[in-house]
Amino acid sequence: MGHREDLLEGAKSCLLEKGFLRTTARDVVKASGTNLASIGYHYGSKDALLAQAYVSLIEGVGETMAPGPGWGAGGETTAPSGSLERFRDVWASVIRSVPESRAIWLLSFELIFQGDRMSEVRRLLGEAQGEGRSGLVSMFTGVPERELDKETVDTEGRFYQTLLNGLMVQWLFDPDSATDADRLTEGLRRVIAGAEQARKKAAEPAGKS
Repeated sequence: MGHREDLLEGAKSCLLEKGFLRTTARDVVKASGTNLASIGYHYGSKDALLAQAYVSLIEGVGETMAPGPGWGAGGETTAPSGSLERFRDVWASVIRSVPESRAIWLLSFELIFQGDRMSEVRRLLGEAQGEGRSGLVSMFTGVPERELDKETVDTEGRFYQTLLNGLMVQWLFDPDSATDADRLTEGLRRVIAGAEQARKKAAEPAGKS
């Protein structure tokens, strides 16, 4: 690997060991076997390097949640796009990935609670959130990211991202009481049924009971 790749791997290692706030440029240099000048040359700043390292870690988590052997509720899902069955299968896969990705999710919450102390990292990662939403929509719909339109990513992507963040809080805080895929899916089914019932009621002629 060249210095750029070495720095990225070193930064990932430091983040998992020390987190954002405690990782220094010298820590990354030591872990990567490079030098301080390399950080500025390849990434512009330590914050930019840490942001890229975090994105790389998150992408790795995404790969463990994506369709593949053992994915879904006991195998690769054949549930159609948009179905509750696919919704359940994807969340089952996401939840199974929690133990091995716990340290990475804890980094996310460090950003939430300490983000004001590392504004540049927070800004850079905020700009990268769109890619994360695109990946989530693709997982749940089976539609390749390159074929997704902006509105779908900005609406459905935000919906899945909000659910994911809330679910991770539960599983990191208390796995024994955290919501599982079946309960999350049943909750969505009830919301859909309630909305459909309200729609039908609103469409009834006035005065009809």
